Amino acid sequence: MDEIEAGFEKIMQKIEDMKKTDAKLSEQVKTHDGQLLERMAAMVKPVVKSIGLNMLKIGKQDTKNEIYDANYYTEKMIVLGKTDPAAFRPDDPSKKITDQFCVLSEKGKFYELMYSSDGFITDSYLNPIDPKSAIDQYGYDIMFMLYQAMHDYMKSETELIAALEKVMGYVFAAPRKA
Repeated sequence: MDEIEAGFEKIMQKIEDMKKTDAKLSEQVKTHDGQLLERMAAMVKPVVKSIGLNMLKIGKQDTKNEIYDANYYTEKMIVLGKTDPAAFRPDDPSKKITDQFCVLSEKGKFYELMYSSDGFITDSYLNPIDPKSAIDQYGYDIMFMLYQAMHDYMKSETELIAALEKVMGYVFAAPRKA
């Protein structure tokens, strides 16, 4: 019984040591999370250009809340997160924010996309934000969403290449003799 108890104590000690190491490593990651997010953004720029959306800059709303006469930002963006809107926009304190998103542009820059609406006009403000502030404001969800975008894009590209290889093999295959 003493050997079993000694073995159990060793296992418990290893678990405690691992918890301490885990906490130390987690703290190091948290200290450098902004740098990691910035590097991920730099790597994903071509992906954003390919899969990103043209986000609404300004548009008019009809009686059914449909947008018309829309004007869009020229840079494509991907939405990484959403937060409770701030009280007002930095560019115009008289405009209340209705929706607020963290986006990444095709140039690898992070922004807060802030939408305001007065019932007739919906317009937005693109507020630049650094990666560390983006994590502080929107949480680690934005890092996960960026990773997920990279993962999904790579998977779809792999599937596309495999499909194209099959098509090319079929198109250029030697004709079968009957």
